[in-house]
Amino acid sequence: MTSSPQPPIRTIADFLADPVAAADFPETKLRFRNDRAAASVGLDHLSDAEWVTAFGRFQPLADNLPQPLALRYHGHQFRSYNPDLGDGRGFTFAQLRDGHGRWLDLGTKGSGQTPYSRFGDGRLTLKGGMREILATEMLEALGVNTSKSFSLIETGEALQRGDEPSPTRSSVLVRLSHGHIRIGSFQRLSALNLTEEMARLTHYVVEHLYGEPADDEPALQLLEQVVRRTARLAASYMAAGFVHGVLNSDNINITGESFDYGPWRFTPFWDPEFTAAYFDHQGLYAFGRQAQAIHWDVVQLAIALTKLASIEALAPILDAFPQIYEEAYSRAMMARLGVHPLGEAEDLALVQAIERGLGTRTVGIDRFFFDWSSGRRRPSPYDATYAEHFGEVEMRLARYQPARTTDHPYWSDAEPCSMHIEEVEAIWSAIDTSDDWSLLHNKVAAIRRMGEAHQWPN
Repeated sequence: MTSSPQPPIRTIADFLADPVAAADFPETKLRFRNDRAAASVGLDHLSDAEWVTAFGRFQPLADNLPQPLALRYHGHQFRSYNPDLGDGRGFTFAQLRDGHGRWLDLGTKGSGQTPYSRFGDGRLTLKGGMREILATEMLEALGVNTSKSFSLIETGEALQRGDEPSPTRSSVLVRLSHGHIRIGSFQRLSALNLTEEMARLTHYVVEHLYGEPADDEPALQLLEQVVRRTARLAASYMAAGFVHGVLNSDNINITGESFDYGPWRFTPFWDPEFTAAYFDHQGLYAFGRQAQAIHWDVVQLAIALTKLASIEALAPILDAFPQIYEEAYSRAMMARLGVHPLGEAEDLALVQAIERGLGTRTVGIDRFFFDWSSGRRRPSPYDATYAEHFGEVEMRLARYQPARTTDHPYWSDAEPCSMHIEEVEAIWSAIDTSDDWSLLHNKVAAIRRMGEAHQWPN
């Protein structure tokens, strides 16, 4: 698992990206390194000094990209088309293969200004970097396909922000992601009538990110994959109780991997109207509307792909999204419960019973899944609530077989591992006021312990 002498993104960089340089930061203090993720791409051997040189000073990795690439894209933001986008504070730094042969990107956030920064400073607050670590670690532990927070380095600049106390500390984040090609990447090529370039990008995604040989209709091949992958992503958000916050088309990865965490939240209760972004006044990306939002974004991809395929061929693929989502949602809920599915009708009935019980908001989402792990209710402070509101759930679950054991010590804890806004703020407060990183590192360890207990398949 080493870097490749020919990162494939170089074959499409002429129309996809611009070479850029990283900012020269006043200082580089290593705050977080993800050795678990680093091991997957053969970089866990780096010393801390070598790590900072690579991911704080951005000296190129051996036999990799000679210069970072800021990607170009357009996108719909809250349903309004914006052609004035692109990597404004990040870039693709390197491409590596993991142990499964997949191409992965090392991309940045807060690495400095690019041609797409517009009026932004190209920086990332330290709090923003910390929040992305927590989001990605929690989502991974809950079985969601997500980018990995790879590195966080404090950079010694005082940043001014209008939506939080300023000046505030700065950082540069590196994420390990299964590509950074977005729906907005295709929208840009369509808007500019770059049809030949869109065909090249389509082949790139199919061959290098999906690992498939391109067939006679690669645009259809691509849309089929995106529909399936993004429907599964939306389903996994629901089972995790997660609200992304900004599901714009420039934030939807063509691989179906969740990434780019700004105003995210985990909803404490099953509340379809719960929103993560204070500026989402209409609730467009509320908890219960995420599948609809992602489907709308995929429609925009299909519109762009009409440059390469007929609408008559694209439409049936697109129309399959709701059914694929419903099936994926039931599977995701069964997986978080830790039971083997019984069948489409039985699983749907169980999911609906769970939704009705959780919809009473008498018990939190994390507490419910913790107490009912492997399909059998354990003694809990919420026994009276379960008796009153979850009788149908218990009746239906009696027919299911466990898909995991409950012998991991986590299942004997008094409380489930959760990630709600109050704890996020407490972790940041310790860093901000006392430079105390112990709460963050302890939380990451606790999250990973929970993930081990869930026994997700590799």
